[in-house]
Amino acid sequence: MISVLRRLGPGLLFAGAAIGVSHLVQSTRAGAEYGLGLVWALLIVNLFKYPFFEFGPRYAGATGESLLDGYRKLGKPYLLLYFILSLGTMFTIQTAVTIVTAGIADSLFGSINFLNLNSMGFSGVEIWTVIILLVCCVILVIGKYKALDRLIKILIILLALSTLTAVVVLNTKSNSTLELEFFWPVSQTDLVFLIAFMGWMPAPIDVSVFHSLWVEEQTENSNSFKIKEALFDFNIGYIATVGIGILFVILGALVLYNSGETFGAGAAEFASQLVGLYTSALGEWSAVIIGVAALSAMWSTTITTLDASPRAMAKSVQLLFGNSIFSSYYLWLIILTCGTIMVFLFLASEMALLVKVATVLSFITAPVYAILNFWLITSKYTPVEHRPGTYLKLLSWAGILFLIIFGIWFLVS
Repeated sequence: MISVLRRLGPGLLFAGAAIGVSHLVQSTRAGAEYGLGLVWALLIVNLFKYPFFEFGPRYAGATGESLLDGYRKLGKPYLLLYFILSLGTMFTIQTAVTIVTAGIADSLFGSINFLNLNSMGFSGVEIWTVIILLVCCVILVIGKYKALDRLIKILIILLALSTLTAVVVLNTKSNSTLELEFFWPVSQTDLVFLIAFMGWMPAPIDVSVFHSLWVEEQTENSNSFKIKEALFDFNIGYIATVGIGILFVILGALVLYNSGETFGAGAAEFASQLVGLYTSALGEWSAVIIGVAALSAMWSTTITTLDASPRAMAKSVQLLFGNSIFSSYYLWLIILTCGTIMVFLFLASEMALLVKVATVLSFITAPVYAILNFWLITSKYTPVEHRPGTYLKLLSWAGILFLIIFGIWFLVS
């Protein structure tokens, strides 16, 4: 077990980035509102998105470069398009994941008077947001990639064990029987939720760029990390994201389906309801288990996205405009941290809206990243022996068609 963990790296970072809002918030809501009726959507979107995530570590393992280097080779406008899209969404995405993390921390540990902010009128969630971002920054600046890698391994193990424990215990105690049924959205509200649910399930496709950057970093730290190791590592992380996503749907269904209860829009309210409902169903002793699962899920997402976005933006600037102060990872880390705090202070009460906006934007832009990744992995810039086989190509075409059709359906509806 320990030897396997040592071989893993970027794949678990991918899992850490993916298992967050899509799982804790969206999957729990899916189970609460539709029972197991949207499990089909979870499985099919993970299947159709699989190739485009896999192409990240495949390209990086085969060439020693990130997808951003590949986009630049395909043409400068494509890399510029990525830069613009990322610049327009990274603050919203970081805010959406951090606000949920802060809400859970506030619910579990209560408000604290950090830097005397309480006397200035700041709420507990706002104070926790500052603390979480600062702690994550310190870890990334001092420990760098190695510290991130070690921390995520711990968080993912805690998350998997605590979530599985909660499902087993709750299923044993629950009097309700869940049936695997099919739900198809009819109303506009259901359609918007379905698109949002799939938009970040298991993650936005541009996370493949992050993954390729982590593989590039891992390769520099370990000469033995080649394409076979990169793909094995990725598949372990991907399986974990799918499995934990299903567990959160089951949790939501066991606790809330047909109960008449709904989640509030505020971060603190949502987190308090989440922990409270599970503990009322399982008993007060379970607060630790649910708290560990929830906080592990969101903290892993917060710190991985806080690392990945600055890494990607710095690399994009370097490839587009050459070395400058704006190609500094640390500068982008400061920009993202400060920007997240500013967005959060103005939109803290609209967590549900932030999540919807970010997830829908991710779904609409998904075909763009899917096409770019497929084009690059089948181009002359990828060694022939490392290009995808026939089945993976067919799945890629099906995935692109799926993402385009659902994107058009959402826009028309």
